[in-house]
Amino acid sequence: MMDLNDFMKKQIIFVFLDRGEKISFSNDNIIVKDKNNRIKHQSTCYRIFAVFIIGSITMTSGLIQRSHKFGFPIVLMTTSMRAYDMIGNKLEGNTLLRRKQYSYEQIDLGRRIVENKIHNQRWALNQQRHKNTELKEAIAKLDKYVAEVRHYEGDLPGLLGYEGSAARLYFKHNFNNVSWGGRKPRIKSDYINSTLDIGYTILFNTIDAMLCIYGFDTYYGVLHRSFYMRKSLVCDLVEPFRPLIDLQTRKSINLKQCQEEDFEIINNRYLLKWNENKRYVSFLMQPILENKKEIFLYIQSYYRAFMKQKPAEDFPFFRMEE
Repeated sequence: MMDLNDFMKKQIIFVFLDRGEKISFSNDNIIVKDKNNRIKHQSTCYRIFAVFIIGSITMTSGLIQRSHKFGFPIVLMTTSMRAYDMIGNKLEGNTLLRRKQYSYEQIDLGRRIVENKIHNQRWALNQQRHKNTELKEAIAKLDKYVAEVRHYEGDLPGLLGYEGSAARLYFKHNFNNVSWGGRKPRIKSDYINSTLDIGYTILFNTIDAMLCIYGFDTYYGVLHRSFYMRKSLVCDLVEPFRPLIDLQTRKSINLKQCQEEDFEIINNRYLLKWNENKRYVSFLMQPILENKKEIFLYIQSYYRAFMKQKPAEDFPFFRMEE
């Protein structure tokens, strides 16, 4: 399995394929060529953690073989940044881990994940320089939610109720720098929701790739329970890290890196213009890259704690303030 030193040397590569461009390999290097056969990008396969390919591609057996040989997944994405497949590196056969996953029925790990998420949402709001009375009250309310979730002994729907209440309060105040109708996942009802969806998708696939290193069944979660074709465990473990994307989006709006005119409206959905994709991925990847060590250690610690069946308080807790 990959250790931290190996991971810190790895690169996450995004390939935006325009018409006529192609991916090839030469001397254990991945090469992206334009329609005139000129090299646009070249990286050694030894340093790749994951390759995200956006746009149409003709897949070759050589591409898949090198993915397995060098241990990196290939994530295929549409031009609207929706991941539709992951090919390549996965640890197969960790049956002991999966038996432990399938036998887990408690709520304590879900409770810790929700507490961690609300803790970081509270910290994110507290970063705002100018706090009016309403914002201070919201921060205090999130403090209360953290304490209540920590000692919660009810059922899963009740726990998810705390998560939803905290999220509504948090989003209202995190994006108080713009006129906004609130968080509406996946329907892309405005440019802010669409930007968040892109950032969360990148985060989701990064954590998915890390979980595959250890052989988890990513469809079997502890907070988001099993649902047909949903990677519930990935949905669980992105939660503490979502405020990284939220803060970056707020910052990018303030810096005018993220604006409504960067999107086009198709069937009442705000879709990012193709020529803006690289720029948006660049600033949305920034907090993930800045915290990639912490994210890797979180997943590694989660695996070790789960295998040893430690109590929930010994599982990792990602603190944005650190």
